[in-house]
Parts: sequence; structure tokens; C-alpha cells
Amino acid sequence: MKKIISLLFVCTVSTLLASCASKPGTVELSFNYTKQAGPGSNQYAVWIEDAAGKVVKTLFVTEFTSKGRSRDGSKPARGYTYRTSCMPTWVKHVGAESLTDEQMDAFTGATPAQSGVQTFTWDFTDQAGKPVAKGTYRVYLEATYNGNSVVTYTGTVTSGQKPGELKLDKSYMEESEDRKDMISDVTAKVF
Repeated sequence: MKKIISLLFVCTVSTLLASCASKPGTVELSFNYTKQAGPGSNQYAVWIEDAAGKVVKTLFVTEFTSKGRSRDGSKPARGYTYRTSCMPTWVKHVGAESLTDEQMDAFTGATPAQSGVQTFTWDFTDQAGKPVAKGTYRVYLEATYNGNSVVTYTGTVTSGQKPGELKLDKSYMEESEDRKDMISDVTAKVF
């Protein structure tokens, strides 16, 4: 009986692990996030653009950036409006000023309270969940470390691309050593 229970347990765990793996035809961006102390940090966004530079889907943006709060705490105000160094590339490319609160809610998530690996998967669909046209797309991760210290990782992927690692380029708006360990070990894979 113990052997049967052990075998069932192993089969169940194996099935669960297999169902959690990324599906064929998806892109997975993953990185190690280390929560930082102090204002102006712990903010990041992950999004996809087409070859023309049009945002087709935002996978995630931290809550402060999209919802924020007024300086006196009396009413909500989008964080990027008064902390202008907060993910400036995402704000500009997505046209954040033109998005409604409901649109922002679709991809906004709480800033992680704990350090750990963050993983985001794109299934070649747009913000409405419709399949995108075949072509080349750019994957973005932008993070605000501190003040004007902002890092951006980008890589290109083509629909139907063979599985494997994506090459990511890293650039800084202004490089600073302060809080630089907030984002590390960034990888992107096609499944």
C-alpha cells in the first residue's frame, strides 16, 4: 500500500510540475528581484512591442507607477506623474497618460513584498488576448533603481522561432551603483 501511495504522490507531483512549465510558442522572461529600502526603487515593468515600436501588451507594471498616491496621501495620483524618472521608457511607449484606470488595472500588480525570482510569460497575444500577427517583437524589462538610475533590458523574438535563449541587451538611463542589485540574473527563453 505504501508503494502505491508513494507512486501516486510521485505521479501527481510530476504532473503538476509538467503543467507549470511554459507552453510551446511562449516567451518567458525571468529575473531575480531583491527588494530595496528607500523611495524611488522597487519599480519595474515588463512589456512587448511590435517591429514598429507599438506596445502590443504590458505583462506587468508595479502598482506605485500606475496608481501611486499624491504626495500628501489624500488622493491617488499615478506615480510616474510626480516621480518622472519612474520607468520613463514604459510610460512614453505605452502612452500612459491616455490609459484609463481600468486599462491600467489589467496589468498592474503589487510591488513584490519579498525578494525572489519573478517570471513573466507572453503567449503571442495582444492586450485583449487576441493572437498577434506573425512577425518580430521586442521584449522589454525596465526597472527604476533609484532616482534617475534606470536599467532597460531588451531582446527580439520572432513568431515561430525555435526554442532557446533570447539575447538581451542592457542599457542604463543613468548608471548608479546604489540599489543596483534590485534586478539581476535576467534571462529570456522561447519555448
